[in-house]
Amino acid sequence: MIGDFLVSAYPWTKALHVMSVIAWMAGLFYLPRLFVYHAERASPGSELEATLIVMERKLLKLIINPAGVATWVFGLALVFTPGVIDWGSDIWAYVKAVLVIGMTVFYHALVAWQRAFEKGRNSHPGRYFRLMNEVPTVLMIGIVLMVIVKPF
Repeated sequence: MIGDFLVSAYPWTKALHVMSVIAWMAGLFYLPRLFVYHAERASPGSELEATLIVMERKLLKLIINPAGVATWVFGLALVFTPGVIDWGSDIWAYVKAVLVIGMTVFYHALVAWQRAFEKGRNSHPGRYFRLMNEVPTVLMIGIVLMVIVKPF
């Protein structure tokens, strides 16, 4: 019953998943860049710091959080759609799952860093956030290769 619905909804589910991923990734790419500016250019209590705190909070709450939830919901719907993944032989799906979990761990780190900035407790320099800005790119490359190329 539910399997039949998922099969019939597959094109819509896939389209909504891709749109959600694009929005989630846009936020995951941009928030660490805001952290770089925050760490390097915003003096405690300055107008710039207040502006960055608002921008970071709104990006997280209005874009990244909803897009991340939608990505997971539509992604899981795809996982449970009959015929999409053969968990007995599709090793790529396991690799992708690990990479997606890694992306989710990175997202939770962003949440923690945003809270630290908001409370005036950031302990990382701008260079740290420049390096962290590369993490979602590396994970995204792996995820896309697993889904499109399916090398395993």
